[in-house]
Amino acid sequence: MRVEIGAMVIAVVGVAGTLGGALLSQRGAERAKRREIELLRAHEEVRENLTLRRACYAALNRDSRQYTTALNRHLHVMREQGVQDADREALDAAKAAHRDTYSEAQMIAPDAVLDSATTVNHALTLVYGQVKRLERGAPEEGETMAAVSQAQQEIWDLLREMRAAMRVDLGVSAAD
Repeated sequence: MRVEIGAMVIAVVGVAGTLGGALLSQRGAERAKRREIELLRAHEEVRENLTLRRACYAALNRDSRQYTTALNRHLHVMREQGVQDADREALDAAKAAHRDTYSEAQMIAPDAVLDSATTVNHALTLVYGQVKRLERGAPEEGETMAAVSQAQQEIWDLLREMRAAMRVDLGVSAAD
């Protein structure tokens, strides 16, 4: 009888070991699968963030350039023929488009890009104010058509710096 009990204990331990090993293997496989899923999710999140920033930067670059061009055009119209309502509406539409994309960038862009975008935004806002005061015939001291035109032209350099910061952030260009 002792042999039968010993054999039975050995059999039970063997079956328990086999079942326990299978259970431990299954748990290990589940953990590995969870880690793999987490890594895939993290990778997808990084890719989505990059896609979001790329779209935001493209829009901000486009709208900032169009706003700068609209300011330049408005200055030419002021010099040559006088501003009409359609001219004011075109400038205000460019300003609104820039404002919207700049607002989006404020929520998405890292500090290095946002600093550059903020510099561009401040310059555009300053020139817009000067243009409007000239248009109304109420310029502040030093606000002449030539001075405002020069300030508007200087925005192009700021736009290049902003675009360079965006390209570095996206990994398209190397940092200087």
